[in-house]
Amino acid sequence: MLDIKTISTKLKLGDDGIWYTSDNQHISYPSDGNESCFAVEDHSFWFRHRNNCITSIISAYPPEGTETIFDIGGGNGFVSFGLENAGFNVAMVEPGRTGATNAKRRGLKNVICATTDTAKFNAHSLPAVGLFDVIEHIEDDLSFLQSIGSLIKKGGRLYVTVPSYMSLWSADDVSAGHYRRYTVEGISSVLKSAGFEIEFSSYFFRFLPVPIYLLRTLPYKAGLSKKEGQPKKANRDHAVNGGFTNKILNSLLQAEIKNIDNKRTMRFGGSCLIVARNA
Repeated sequence: MLDIKTISTKLKLGDDGIWYTSDNQHISYPSDGNESCFAVEDHSFWFRHRNNCITSIISAYPPEGTETIFDIGGGNGFVSFGLENAGFNVAMVEPGRTGATNAKRRGLKNVICATTDTAKFNAHSLPAVGLFDVIEHIEDDLSFLQSIGSLIKKGGRLYVTVPSYMSLWSADDVSAGHYRRYTVEGISSVLKSAGFEIEFSSYFFRFLPVPIYLLRTLPYKAGLSKKEGQPKKANRDHAVNGGFTNKILNSLLQAEIKNIDNKRTMRFGGSCLIVARNA
């Protein structure tokens, strides 16, 4: 069982079972972002497939023994809960109180409401870290990843997903608080500069770049992006209607999982997936 007090003396356990810090730190993320995601996560093909890809790659490159994976910027705990159900020990670190509360409602055992800065984790105390669609929200990604490296044990693993291709930039990136999108080579380069060794790198969501470009990027470039309510837009983007469409989608997604299970690199996609080791 994880003993939070061995990795930080600044966190206090609340009556709700969540560990809190007394400090606050601004993050580049919409104030209603977690609640909007919480409304769609459980029935979203995107969230479900990302979870499956993350679980697959961590199974292929697991942390040592039964050590804990710290899901930093874990939102509502959707990834953490999926990993916990897959048999991994997980602690979620999320600065938003709404996200932390939602994660606890999901039944997640270890929830920390803080950033890595305000949590004041001891140096090299975290066995493994996940950053799942987090780095694009950080203005100085190199300094952030260097700070993450100072928290991970030597030889410990870092698991990363980020959105791909600046050519797919749209109003959705702006409203989500993104600073950039990446290529696999680009995020790998930043990780190497931060002191990590790349063990695996790939794209996934191979079918998404074209619809993203047509439905988001082109309207954004043409100044035609509509200002919609986030929950409605999220439901539209994440829903899959129709049995035939669902069958085709499942076939495409299962092929990606098989590739990741076999550690095969995919050279194109809407997201990047990286496994790195702290040198």
